[in-house]
Amino acid sequence: MKISLLIVTHNRLSALCELLESISRQSVQPFEIVVVNDAGERVDVIQELYPELPIRLIHLDENVQHVNARNVGVRELTGDVIMLSDDDDYFTPCHIERMSKALEDADFVFSDAEIVSFEERGATRFPVSRRLFAYTADIEDMRVFSTYVPSGSMYKRRIHDEIGYFDPAMHHYWDWDFFLRVTQHARAKRVPAASVIYAFFDGGGNQSSDLGETRKNYLDDLSEKHGLGDLPTANFAVLLEEPAMKKRESESEIVWDGKPMISRLAQQTEGGQPQ
Repeated sequence: MKISLLIVTHNRLSALCELLESISRQSVQPFEIVVVNDAGERVDVIQELYPELPIRLIHLDENVQHVNARNVGVRELTGDVIMLSDDDDYFTPCHIERMSKALEDADFVFSDAEIVSFEERGATRFPVSRRLFAYTADIEDMRVFSTYVPSGSMYKRRIHDEIGYFDPAMHHYWDWDFFLRVTQHARAKRVPAASVIYAFFDGGGNQSSDLGETRKNYLDDLSEKHGLGDLPTANFAVLLEEPAMKKRESESEIVWDGKPMISRLAQQTEGGQPQ
């Protein structure tokens, strides 16, 4: 199994280095790591900081937005298994090993996560709050509210040959759209371990915290594409408290020790100490 890890980044060098730090600590290493820099600040330093990681950089001269950038990256991957990650999330030490084992009897696997709010101090993010994100994933429930976290998910590359690439028209909901398309053609499996640390900023830069008219339009487009009907449009955190979502809450293994991920960038610039 040759695992190709795809990361799209844009002006998040410190967070990207935390992700790479978490990858360097994995019990199973990826075959290649393709980092697509979507016309952001240069990130060449990551190859100097993590020379043991098989990092290949693709610098885009024009900002093509995250979905198109992922498609650029997918076309460059050479492994038979693809793993995705946002540049501001990271993994607990045995994540890749756990997911690769789960993929032995599936085509597409995704794990539970911990949703974490961080406070930035220098080049390190320190956790302020954490919440388990673990839900049942029956297909009918997933058509109402998707709990698929793309970061840390893993799937067989041939899926793209069967269903195509990520749909840029689904900008805010590309991951939900991808999940629904995948499950029509492949065996999908949820892995009940919260081994992905998912960064969430209330009112900040994370797309999930931003709900506006534009986002509602994308949701309507998703619904029309898949025949989902009238979907709820409340704030993400509010939706998780709805009775239907409370019923979907599921048990999961908690594997994160709650400590910040001190990257080599932070160690180099700050001695790895809290600021």
